Amino acid sequence: MTRSALLALPLALSLGIGMAQAQTTEVTIAHQDMIVPFRVSQAAGAVEKATGYKINWKMFGGGGDVIKAMASGEVPIGEVGSSPATAAAAQGLDVQIVWIIDDINDAEQLVVTSKSGIAKLTDLKGKKIATPIASTAHYQLLFALSKSGINPRDVQIMNMRPPEIAAAWERGDIDGTFIWDPVLAKAKAAGGKVILTASDVAKMGAPTFDALMVNRAWAEKNKAFVTALVKEMAMADATFKANKASYTKDSEQAKTIAKIVGAKPEDVPATLNDYGFPTAAQQASNAWLGGGAQSGVAKAMANTATFLKEQGRITDIPKDFGKFVNPEYAAAAAK
Repeated sequence: MTRSALLALPLALSLGIGMAQAQTTEVTIAHQDMIVPFRVSQAAGAVEKATGYKINWKMFGGGGDVIKAMASGEVPIGEVGSSPATAAAAQGLDVQIVWIIDDINDAEQLVVTSKSGIAKLTDLKGKKIATPIASTAHYQLLFALSKSGINPRDVQIMNMRPPEIAAAWERGDIDGTFIWDPVLAKAKAAGGKVILTASDVAKMGAPTFDALMVNRAWAEKNKAFVTALVKEMAMADATFKANKASYTKDSEQAKTIAKIVGAKPEDVPATLNDYGFPTAAQQASNAWLGGGAQSGVAKAMANTATFLKEQGRITDIPKDFGKFVNPEYAAAAAK
């Protein structure tokens, strides 16, 4: 090696180290089309600014698809409903729920066409009802049918993603759908009649929610990032609840949310009010994520698993759902 090369070596090494340190960590996050306050922060790049990470936001058509992506290693973080989250746990995936994105309340509904002749649940026999299989909407449909003494096999339950449901509704190919906004709003605007809501199903004994689920090992290695993400979600919810009157159909918030999820801005305010958004302190408590196997979320997952096994949707039930729930990030956000 020449003297000039030797002199250049320290500089090259220092530049190489500097470039390595400057490399940005990249992560793909699976999101869905739920109309929630965090979409405003998502559009503004709030998490990227807080963490320095490069985030690829990838939208999926349902929780089942998100779970498949997490199982394959395509994504380490995703938005999932309580039913697919339970299915993921039953499959033995190394995952944890770290945040409740929303308490579904009335945000998911069973709506039928005006020509369907359906006025009550028992009228669903022989009818074509579309819903994303393995979603919370699908779980609620099965649960409501079971509670009403109706064999789900007597109903033509069709597996469709939200965009496919919207198209099938327009063509008149289905009699109804159990779905969420923006498709729900489109169906109701086209004359759809609401037969059942998520809050009705909750009263029957099956409360549902949407959650942020992480690959446990990845989250352990990227704890600061997950903490920052949860804090941004908590702040977005708090901002909405403190300023509900400003989230009008003409507001920038409504337009931003609508653009991300494919909704109409005029549908955003009502949908936001259909959901419940627990605070970070509430989520860290036993009512939601705190308390291990005795947490509200773990108990809900256990009940969901029992029903899903009865329906043949899963084969095994984990002994302890507490290990799939982690309150530490919500607790950090509450400080």
